[in-house]
Amino acid sequence: MAPKHCKDSANVMSELVLPNDTNTLGNLMGGRLMHWMDIAAAVSAMKHSNTPVVTASVDNISFASPIKLGNVITIESMVTRAFNSSMEVYLKVWAEDLHVQFKYLSNEAYFTFVSLDPHGKPRKVPELVPETTHEKEMFDGALRRRQLRLILSGKMSPSEAPELKALFNRD
Repeated sequence: MAPKHCKDSANVMSELVLPNDTNTLGNLMGGRLMHWMDIAAAVSAMKHSNTPVVTASVDNISFASPIKLGNVITIESMVTRAFNSSMEVYLKVWAEDLHVQFKYLSNEAYFTFVSLDPHGKPRKVPELVPETTHEKEMFDGALRRRQLRLILSGKMSPSEAPELKALFNRD
């Protein structure tokens, strides 16, 4: 299986925020945004693995600013690291008010996907080779983020995560 680069999984998706997407305050509903983010991230994971994928976890999604009715959102996603059968995908969500020509970062998040074989079982994914300084930083941080996810879900003990030792030990 040939290694791949972050740029091979890059994806950009845009949506127009319509009345059916908003709450009573005229802001984009968080659930609708999470739906769109999940689609964008899944496309990146599928581009990397060339297989069907399922969402395994979603890290914290916080809104820096509300996204208003009529705004255009752009979701950028790419795989930041591949493990055995799982991949971490980083997303940035930009909102843009085209009338006043104002664009701002609304959200950032990490999603984890698992590659599936034809029987619905986890399948090995290609290695990811970061190229730029930013990609290398994201790649290095992905191991710590993965360990933290596994600790918080009870699938790993803090003692099994040497990169996170300072977070859990008081010495």
